Amino acid sequence: MNETAAVPELDIDPYAPENLLHPYPMHERMREAGAVVRLSPYPSVMACARHEQVHAVLNDHATFISSAGVGLTNFRTEKPFRPPSLILEADPPHHTATRAILSRILSPKTVMQIRATFAAEADALVERCVAKGEIDGIHDLAQPYPLKVFPDAVGLDGEGRENLLLYGDLVFNSMGPRNELLARSAERVGPVTQWIMDHCQRAQLRPGGFGDQIYQAAEAGEITMEQAPMLVRSFLSAGVDTTINGIGNALYSLAQHPGEYARLHGDPALARPAFEEALRWESTAQTFYRTAVRATEIAGVPVQENTKVLCMLAAANRDPRKWPDPDRYDITRRPVGHMAFGSGIHGCVGQAIARLEGEVVLSALARRVKRIELTGEPTRRLNNTLRALETLPLRLIPA
Repeated sequence: MNETAAVPELDIDPYAPENLLHPYPMHERMREAGAVVRLSPYPSVMACARHEQVHAVLNDHATFISSAGVGLTNFRTEKPFRPPSLILEADPPHHTATRAILSRILSPKTVMQIRATFAAEADALVERCVAKGEIDGIHDLAQPYPLKVFPDAVGLDGEGRENLLLYGDLVFNSMGPRNELLARSAERVGPVTQWIMDHCQRAQLRPGGFGDQIYQAAEAGEITMEQAPMLVRSFLSAGVDTTINGIGNALYSLAQHPGEYARLHGDPALARPAFEEALRWESTAQTFYRTAVRATEIAGVPVQENTKVLCMLAAANRDPRKWPDPDRYDITRRPVGHMAFGSGIHGCVGQAIARLEGEVVLSALARRVKRIELTGEPTRRLNNTLRALETLPLRLIPA
């Protein structure tokens, strides 16, 4: 028997528009076909959609590496569109030093220090939204909030922050195939590339902010001065888009489940669990890849050296083997172990900040708004990696 004989092969393209729009039937097919599957449009890739295997791959960084790229492109054989990230696309020992710096900057102590400021901004923005009555949940709430509080914390000035959206869209589209979505992103981001590079420089960053602290680490010899702007770039590429989508998806989840929103309104302390369950139910990051550094196996299935392994984070987050009634959004669930932030040493380094943002926005909403109602059909912004909304028409009924 050859190595692929026992591996189910499915005629599924995860990047087809219909699957990006409605991924859940695809996820179920992949989970039920086997612990490991092949997808005929990408014959060199092996894919895992069950929670157990996704968790195992992400937590075995010695076997399944990130330095070959966390998208479809294999950096060992193909040139990435930009220099690889020092944090996302690196392995120990190179990853260890940069991760330590970012973990220190984004520590629990930091979260406590910025909490009051982040909460006050959320209160003020929600107050304005309640006054409007009918809002676009994305453009009036989910988008302006992270674009305000996180770049402020990094130390950026107020001009041109919308460029971060274009850059983030390109970064996450680049993790898929070279399709039309990537081509359109690259075309849109062209004029703002210089803005991004300029704002990674120390002269553009407020003293004491997260970005400046990276340069302080470089001065202390923890990294080189050449590496400092690349680490700042990691903040700019991953710290805004994902949180916008996380908050947007949480608003969508609550609008779709008025009973769950009534629970939240009755007890605003459920804001954190409500956000956490939304991360599981409508995962912002749908997929990430790893690359086998040597011949190995997943669930008894042989995996050859240099094979790209597609980890279906969102499919794992609705795996009935892990979660009872996984397709139900339940804010009293404790979804410990969901994959929305990844897992292992490459788990999202800024997840505590993202959780803070989601919590304070939903808490402010719960205290001021009795009901959230959809007033029209939401629209999706398709991205090769992210589950994103373009519009979310809502009516806010004041408490």
